[in-house]
Amino acid sequence: MVSIYNFQQYRHVEPPGWKLNWAWRGKEVIWAMQGAEATEQGNCSEFKGPTLPHCCEKKPFIVDLLPGTNYNSQTQNCCKAGVLSSIKQDPSKYAATFQMAVGGSGSYSRFVMPEDLKLGVPGYSCGGAVKVKPSRYTTDGGRRWTQALATWNVTCMYSQILASPTPRCCVSLSAFYNQTIVSCPRCSCGCQGQPGTECVKYGETPPLLKQNHDPATPVVRCSEHMCPIRVHWHLKESYKQYWRVKITITNFNIMKNYSEWNLVVLHPNLQSLTQVFSFNYAPLNRYGYIIDYYADDSGMFWGLPFYNDILLQEGKNGNLQTEILLRKDPGIFTFREGWAFPRKIQFNGDECVMPPPDEYPSLPNRGHIASATTPFIILFSLFLSIFML
Repeated sequence: MVSIYNFQQYRHVEPPGWKLNWAWRGKEVIWAMQGAEATEQGNCSEFKGPTLPHCCEKKPFIVDLLPGTNYNSQTQNCCKAGVLSSIKQDPSKYAATFQMAVGGSGSYSRFVMPEDLKLGVPGYSCGGAVKVKPSRYTTDGGRRWTQALATWNVTCMYSQILASPTPRCCVSLSAFYNQTIVSCPRCSCGCQGQPGTECVKYGETPPLLKQNHDPATPVVRCSEHMCPIRVHWHLKESYKQYWRVKITITNFNIMKNYSEWNLVVLHPNLQSLTQVFSFNYAPLNRYGYIIDYYADDSGMFWGLPFYNDILLQEGKNGNLQTEILLRKDPGIFTFREGWAFPRKIQFNGDECVMPPPDEYPSLPNRGHIASATTPFIILFSLFLSIFML
């Protein structure tokens, strides 16, 4: 039995899903599978009889079954087309499991753990298999426990640099106290005309051949930033004890919908978040069990099921919005020096490009405000003197 667990809090495995691969050390073959299938049967001419092995490949590729598969072919946690949710967003969909019967030919006598395991998802690299304490399973309502003969663990790590040579999202900023809109930095995710970038101008539709493009090179609407995703953070209002932010996520990807998306924000005032409109929200404690005032400075937003959990492709419906209400923490809250803007934003686990801090919308100049009110004060004083005379 092979189990795949996604222990990441906010990064999930997107379609087309995982595609597990390994290399057998001997002459092993897979006689039967349940909960998954090999993409190729391979050359099984060495075997005779009416029933041939499921896969005779030296390096088999295993994929998940599709939803709605025959019940007799299913196993627990199977049949999600290889998609794994993050453990924070949906704990019921963060694991996949399949079973296989392994045999061999020739001098095959016992099972040997295969080597060179790969998850088959861009950005992930896996280490070697480590033998651990055998897994235990409960039966008969928990009254009896059975034990596996042997268990190995393989850990896979994610790298955004390996997943994509360029970033995949960017952030723009604005505020109610400044008319300037700080756009995403130019060429955040590449520049028009550079290798590895494809864009379609406004008013045009992509050619049919581009619709079967390499998913590593998204086809986006032409823009200054060339990112598939843009996140806009707008300081909307300031009240006596609270302040309000509007967040807009816009999809510039012409070919792709983002299902079960999520947005992670790093800001010190999230610990005092009071209300979120139209999105789900959960705090993220990145520091484990460390007790710190800023321990809850990270939070994850995601869509409501069957309402806005899918970010549609580029177009008039290719955006999602929410507003959040935060309490002003005494002693730390300020609109000065860009404090009210996020420190970091991640979309689907990938870090977004932020504008330079010196370009953040700034507060109006106090000297300018004072000089603007001076004539009124002088005029009012003069009027009062004449009236008294």
